[in-house]
Amino acid sequence: MKLYTIGFTQKGAEQFFGLLLNNGVRRVLDVRLNNRSQLAGFAKRDDLRYFLRALGGIDYVELPSLAPTAEILGAYKKNGGDWATYERAFRALLEQRRVAETLDPAHFADACLLCSEHGPEHCHRRLVAEHLQRQWGGIEIRHLK
Repeated sequence: MKLYTIGFTQKGAEQFFGLLLNNGVRRVLDVRLNNRSQLAGFAKRDDLRYFLRALGGIDYVELPSLAPTAEILGAYKKNGGDWATYERAFRALLEQRRVAETLDPAHFADACLLCSEHGPEHCHRRLVAEHLQRQWGGIEIRHLK
């Protein structure tokens, strides 16, 4: 199964939606902690749901169980934390939430994890994809840039 990831920053709407459509994404799984911010532009939750459906018949699903907590994110973003500490805390959170046991792998086939970070290197969407790959196996992760 292919599992995609994408961030919306540093992308215009044409590039963002083009990447999803050209890769055959059938469902966007929003793993952001804050998906209603005006700063999200075209990726604001309700607008994004509409655009995905209208432009490509793509489903939109919020998955807050795959978002970091405000404390973990704040320690990294606002308090100048380092990535290694964030990564350990977030991986522990995924284990604590037992996400691989509570989510249906079928919902992840040809789906795309959405967050705001441009690249996957320092984004929790990559950590989610890798966690599910380890737990479920049979997942090919593709980061859309």
